[in-house]
Amino acid sequence: MSEHQFSHFINELSIQTKMENVWSYTCGSWENCNEATIQYFLAQCLDYNIDPQFCMSWVEQHKAEIPNWADVSQTSLGWVNQHTSTGSAISITDEGLS
Repeated sequence: MSEHQFSHFINELSIQTKMENVWSYTCGSWENCNEATIQYFLAQCLDYNIDPQFCMSWVEQHKAEIPNWADVSQTSLGWVNQHTSTGSAISITDEGLS
């Protein structure tokens, strides 16, 4: 493993650990995850510069353990769309390009 690969590995590990710490603070457990706590979790992730989409991907891996997953998932999708750039519509025209 090169120094660059190791550095990347350590950074990824710290992001995962940071996210898990935020999860423990905001939700506490999979059973306690609901529409309110998931929004708080995502907001805290964003505050700590952790990509909310990365966080939701991790949470989704545990969806079988989350009561009312359909509502939690819908709420989190709406939050991510509202608070991240990928939720914004981008319009590209060819005006002024010639």
